[in-house]
Amino acid sequence: MKRETINKIRFVLEELLPPIVHDSRFMVFLYKLKWGSFIEDLAQFRKNAAFLTDEEYRDIYQRMPRLQESTDNSEQCVDLICEHIIPGKVCDIGCGTGHLLNVIQGKRADVTELTGVDFVLEESAADSNKIKFVEAPVESLPFADNAFDTVICTHVLEHILDIGKAIAELRRIAARRLIIVVPLEREHVYTFNPHFHFFPFTHSFLRVVRPRADQYKIQRVERDIFYIEDQDVPAKDTISEPQV
Repeated sequence: MKRETINKIRFVLEELLPPIVHDSRFMVFLYKLKWGSFIEDLAQFRKNAAFLTDEEYRDIYQRMPRLQESTDNSEQCVDLICEHIIPGKVCDIGCGTGHLLNVIQGKRADVTELTGVDFVLEESAADSNKIKFVEAPVESLPFADNAFDTVICTHVLEHILDIGKAIAELRRIAARRLIIVVPLEREHVYTFNPHFHFFPFTHSFLRVVRPRADQYKIQRVERDIFYIEDQDVPAKDTISEPQV
C-alpha cells in the first residue's frame, strides 16, 4: 500500500472518527480482524515506553507487519527531499529498505557518497558500489562530527523515546543541511504503529525540534511534516524564509 493511500485512511481514523469511537471495544474488535492481538501489544508497548528494555523494543519492530510498500514516504516528500539535498555526502537515518537512497542515486548525480543507517537493517539493504549500510541506533551514531553534507531522517523520530538526544545526533553529523519528515498525526490508545511522539500540527514539531531562528523551513505535505534546517551553508545554498 502506498503512503498516499495510508494517508487517506489515517485522515478518516484520526480526524473524522471521534476518539471515543476510535478506541472503543468495537473498533478494537475490527482492528484484531486484521492484526490479531498485535494491536493490543502495540498499545501496551506505548504504555510501557519509559520502562522498555532493548530486547522488548527490538522485538516489537521485528514483529511489525509492513503496511506500506518500499518506503514510508509519499512521492511528494521524496521529490522534496531530492530537490533540497546539498551535493556531496548524504546519509539517510532510518533507511529501511534503502528505497530513498536508490531514488537519490538515480536523480542526483552530484551526490558523491550515500550511507544508510537503521537500528535493524532489512535483508534488502545490501551494500553496493555507491551505497553503504550501517546498523546503529539514531541516539548513538558511529560517525564523526559534520560527517555528511546532508542528513535525512524520515519517519524515525516519532519512534524514539529520547527524541532530544536523537535530534542532537542528527545535528552533530550534519555539516550543512538536515532534512526531517515526521507524520502529522493525533494520538490514540490504539494505532497501527509503535510511535511514542505525535505531532497534530507543524508547530507541535517545532516545540520539540526547537530550531534556530531563520535557519529552518517547515511545511505540511498531505499528512506529513517536512522540515529543513541549515547548519553552516554558503549564502547561495540557503533555504527560503520559514513557513509554518
